[in-house]
Amino acid sequence: MTKIKLCGLTRPEDIAAANALQPEYIGFVFAAKSKRAVSREIAAALKAQLSPGIQAVGVFVNEAQEAVADLLNAGIINIAQLHGQEDECYISRLRELTNKPLIQAFRVTDAVSLAKAQKSPADLILLDSGTGGTGITFDWTILKEFDRPYFLAGGLGPDNAADAVERLHPYAVDVSSGIETARKKDPAKMAAFVAAVRKNDPSGKE
Repeated sequence: MTKIKLCGLTRPEDIAAANALQPEYIGFVFAAKSKRAVSREIAAALKAQLSPGIQAVGVFVNEAQEAVADLLNAGIINIAQLHGQEDECYISRLRELTNKPLIQAFRVTDAVSLAKAQKSPADLILLDSGTGGTGITFDWTILKEFDRPYFLAGGLGPDNAADAVERLHPYAVDVSSGIETARKKDPAKMAAFVAAVRKNDPSGKE
């Protein structure tokens, strides 16, 4: 079963919509330059409202390891997603500070970028078309021979989610701008995305 991550949640109503849909993951963005960025205090308040069955992922871009570990160890997030230029040394140091799971994101451009993703020491990897929230897909055919489980991101939405799952069978799909209207999370689009991913789900969630 392909898992679902609804990323860039910022408001209590976003959490309520996610709780109703029960994706496996939601995302809080801690990158200051993002229009979806939240503070530690807002993330903590939202996490307190989140259904216990949903894991909260914190998205970071070149953040100090101590700050990432603090959010993980405080339970404000369950997983850290590294979306900058974090390298093996960065991850090694972060693992000294926390034992929580890590996701490393990669911009997919060619076979070289995929080779780097294949070798990542992170627990999970995410393959994207850019720096996140761009709403643009990449050439999925490049993934034909890729055999490591991955989060698929970049340009996903209710209209192409089912196709992505059927063609690629990713570990998970990650969506942000594709479930927004006027830069705010849209409950109808969130529901449509989840329904599209789960329409062929043998577990019978949908």
